[in-house]
Amino acid sequence: MEIKVIKDGMSRGELGEMAHTGFGELVKAVVDVAQEIMAVGGELHADMEALLTETCGAKREDLWGINLYPDKVGDEWIEFDSMINLKPRHGNRSRGVESPEIRANIVAVVTKRVHN
Repeated sequence: MEIKVIKDGMSRGELGEMAHTGFGELVKAVVDVAQEIMAVGGELHADMEALLTETCGAKREDLWGINLYPDKVGDEWIEFDSMINLKPRHGNRSRGVESPEIRANIVAVVTKRVHN
């Protein structure tokens, strides 16, 4: 599946198409909370992390892996779960996102970049 870097925006419908041609109901994504951009559509969060680092100058501590469920609404459409989220040096010791502030920043970026 092709990885797309989203600097402007994309529709939830486009995400839905990606989901249906990929994993079925979800699209993996990596959000750069510093640059307020995201990568979507890869098979592994690590591939998107590498792409953002190499092509956009992203820093690992600013990158967070999530799963997007385009057909769900509310809090259920964003899942904070990825191996790249394991960052003990930065206080995150799980696959989730433990900091409420970082979670809010991730949601803000997704809301800014994905429209209905």
